[in-house]
Amino acid sequence: MNDVSHKGNVEMANSVILDRVNLKTNQIETNVIIQPSTSVCSLVHAVPGRVRFRVPRLSKDPRYAKRLQKSMEALKGVTKVRVNPDAGSIAINYTTKLHSEIEMRSLLASHIQNMDLRVTNTELPKVIKPEIEKSETEESFDWSDLTLPAIATILALLRTTFRVPIPQIVVASSVIAAGLPVAKRAGESLVKEKKLNIDCLDVLALGASSMQGDWLTPALLLLLHETGDAIRDRTARSSACETADLLDSLSHFAWVEEKGEIRQVAATEVKVGDTVVVYPGEQIPVDGKVIKGEAAIDQQRLTGESMPVVRRLGESVFASTLVRSGKIYIETQRVGKQTRAGASIELVKQAPVHDTRMENYASNVADKAILPALALAGATWAITRDSTRVASILSLDFVTGIRLAIPTTFLAAINHAAKHGILIRSGRTLEQLAKVDTIVFDKTGTLTQGDLQIVEVDTVSDRTTPKRLLQLAASAEQRLTHPLAEAVIHYAESQNVEILPREELQFDVGLGVSAEIDGEKVLVGSDRFLRKQGISIDCFYEKHPCILGKCNSRHEDCPISADSSVMYIASNGEFQGVLKYADPLRIETKTVLEKLRSRYGLEIHLLTGDNQARANAVGRELAMTNEQIHAEAFPEVKAEIVRKLHESGKTVAFVGDGLNDSVALAYADVSISFAGGSEVARETADVVLMNNELWSLLDAIAIAKETMQITHQNIGLSVVPNLAAIGIASTIGLNPLLAAVVHNGSAIAAGVNGLRPLLVHRYTSTINSSEH
Repeated sequence: MNDVSHKGNVEMANSVILDRVNLKTNQIETNVIIQPSTSVCSLVHAVPGRVRFRVPRLSKDPRYAKRLQKSMEALKGVTKVRVNPDAGSIAINYTTKLHSEIEMRSLLASHIQNMDLRVTNTELPKVIKPEIEKSETEESFDWSDLTLPAIATILALLRTTFRVPIPQIVVASSVIAAGLPVAKRAGESLVKEKKLNIDCLDVLALGASSMQGDWLTPALLLLLHETGDAIRDRTARSSACETADLLDSLSHFAWVEEKGEIRQVAATEVKVGDTVVVYPGEQIPVDGKVIKGEAAIDQQRLTGESMPVVRRLGESVFASTLVRSGKIYIETQRVGKQTRAGASIELVKQAPVHDTRMENYASNVADKAILPALALAGATWAITRDSTRVASILSLDFVTGIRLAIPTTFLAAINHAAKHGILIRSGRTLEQLAKVDTIVFDKTGTLTQGDLQIVEVDTVSDRTTPKRLLQLAASAEQRLTHPLAEAVIHYAESQNVEILPREELQFDVGLGVSAEIDGEKVLVGSDRFLRKQGISIDCFYEKHPCILGKCNSRHEDCPISADSSVMYIASNGEFQGVLKYADPLRIETKTVLEKLRSRYGLEIHLLTGDNQARANAVGRELAMTNEQIHAEAFPEVKAEIVRKLHESGKTVAFVGDGLNDSVALAYADVSISFAGGSEVARETADVVLMNNELWSLLDAIAIAKETMQITHQNIGLSVVPNLAAIGIASTIGLNPLLAAVVHNGSAIAAGVNGLRPLLVHRYTSTINSSEH
């Protein structure tokens, strides 16, 4: 690509963006047509650090206003957003650390236009996180279903215990009315499924007690059963409020060249074979091949690669990726659902569907216990002809305690976790998380911090100082939108380095920049960029042979290793030194992974779209074997790796935070993301770490395992007393009222034990105290 001036690159591109949203004129160039739909906002006034746009739609569409404000607040550099629906305007405060005034204003205006198209396009399908919807579950439970059992219990209690003169017919009618849903379920099981279930056992127990004139026992039985079922359903993930427009992650407009004219259309209107033009700062809307131009493209959202890649004539580009610099013309090959990003979303939709409630222990136990209970009751009747004993045996179904206590335990654990910054979406998630034996981590943004950082300044001896080298690099890179340029500026500011004025900037896509700084001609970029200018950097390679692969990348004396890269700086024709940059690990990553192995014996895998060298470097640092490192994986490959681990008999958790992770998240047994992750990842995840730290993963696993321990205790509390009472009832006899006391008392004891998670201040307070 030919060198272009700063004015002809950055400022011209920003001017184009502004023109496209009707902030200056109605036409960008003589061959660019602006359609009426693009005039979604106009500039009211602007002062340094603050701009106000008039957006007529704000006064007419509250949904759009809410989404626009939330989206604007999430943009880097934006400090405050205020929407005035009555005036149809939005005021935005911002900083100029990342971009200049004109760049920030143009980016904000472009974002408003993109949001307008995004919310307008109703043709984009909604996708629901794979789960059983309320209409598809066996029962859609509402707390109001407890009304009749509660009334029946109160009436029976008043008549039996407090001798209130309530007519028996009233009490009996209330119990019968409360028991009708149980009888209906039992009948459907017998007729449709041809089998006995827990409801059949309940009907027999209710009938046996009622025949004895005891209305309190069946009323309490119904209340406990229905309370347990209500709590159980409250642990299910609510599909109604967890929908996510996954295609929001794709671009919603495109610039199409046709007969020499460029016009803007909705992304859904682009056809295979169309020529699409993509400008700096815009998202690529289609999959295709570059037919003109070249650009540095950020593919992190799709592949997880932390560094932009350069795409030139004949090379492939993909939808959902971002053009950082340069301008390209693309021959469209795939659109919409056929793109790699769209196919990923389709894979999410096709992911396995699960009932999101915890496993129905009561049903499992009932399937095994109902026939023995009936046989014992029948034998007792045949031998003793004592209906009281039979009623006692049928009343002692220890499944009641399980039906009450287990859901209570799960709900208490979910609430406890939420109070400590861990959103666990369902009871089933707790079960699966307690069973996990393999955890697969995405790399970029999950194990690493997700942003490039300057980690070292290395100068050529006697030529310059580290501070001067950093000053020249930052001055040359100022106001550029490349992630590495932003990292240099941030590091310079953190070191209190003055950034000098820049003149005569020339930018070579994918290679580097040259500029006049403080009277010196400064070059900043790759080694190839400096060599093109006739500058030798052999002295640096002699000092650091690792760069050329001539020594082990883990060489202790070499600060440059495979998990980092370097940018080269020259001044006045002479090589001056390098800045080392990397996407460093999170502070807590090593400790968390060590504890996952030592405390829970988990197998750890690394799965990333980044290149093999960087993946290997990070994996080795985290004590992973080659078999546990999976690199250069597109979303569909990530899903396949997770699926294979699952099919090998492992219970797999996947931890990721981006669009490129959403498919793997959907196919894992347990999917885990961060509150700061992409919207798609958050909506797909079963567990969301709200404080954006890996420490919470230890807490989540500890909570899940503790919950299962309490669950097993509750099974014991429910089963043992009732088994003993059944033995007594079938041999020497047991009064039905005493049987009810044992039965209901054990259920209540187990239920109270299930509330323990709410009484514990913190499960893992000892885990993090020394490491945080």
